Amino acid sequence: MNLKPDLSGRLALVTGASRGIGREIALQMAGLGAHVIAVARTAGALEELDDEIRAGGGEATLVPLDLTDFDGVDRLGGVIDERWGKLDILVANAGILGPISPIGHVRAKDFERVMAINVTSTWRLIRSTDPLLRKSDAGRAIILSSGAAHSCKPFWGPYSASKAAVEALARTWAAETEKSALRVNSVNPGATRTRMRAQAMPGEDPQSLPSATEVAAAIVPLAGSAIRQTGQLWDVRGKSWRAYSS
Repeated sequence: MNLKPDLSGRLALVTGASRGIGREIALQMAGLGAHVIAVARTAGALEELDDEIRAGGGEATLVPLDLTDFDGVDRLGGVIDERWGKLDILVANAGILGPISPIGHVRAKDFERVMAINVTSTWRLIRSTDPLLRKSDAGRAIILSSGAAHSCKPFWGPYSASKAAVEALARTWAAETEKSALRVNSVNPGATRTRMRAQAMPGEDPQSLPSATEVAAAIVPLAGSAIRQTGQLWDVRGKSWRAYSS
């Protein structure tokens, strides 16, 4: 899964595009010819991304948006439809770690925030972009998950639950669109040298982990028209597909 797809003329929406894996995916997709709609909360970081994309000869449209602004997420689909009439690629990457704490000690507002950003905003994105992706001749949806969805290790309850829910949404969407040209897959990026990972594992040597650039390079090919899998989980570190049993 290391062949670079030709994304010339493709329109790609990437959330959480201002840093980490999302930023690198946006850069690499733009470098392969896609026009990237980059979504993130921080306008300044988006502008820096835009400068780098344009320096490499690519094109981007910046959307400063907090994904808990659910009405804003809904409007985004309408704006894309009005301007471009379709969407070719969705990368639902944005997410937060939330508290590392025993389940019984997690504050309700913290749990609800994790679910709002990691789960509800993803569902809103799916609802908003589904008709647009179906208009593409090779729509591709890439939903970022985590090994935490399956390991369910102690103290990671909110994050693990949110990623399990996101995988369930992706699998359901894939089943509903199986007979269309749209392919929907989840991705487990594995441990990556990012700010979120440093927050989760403060004693870990970051140099022992692959960079966001390396991980993004293993994810971007899932946007290519050659991908036939749908409703599956791509494990970046294992370089393998996981097919769920029905």
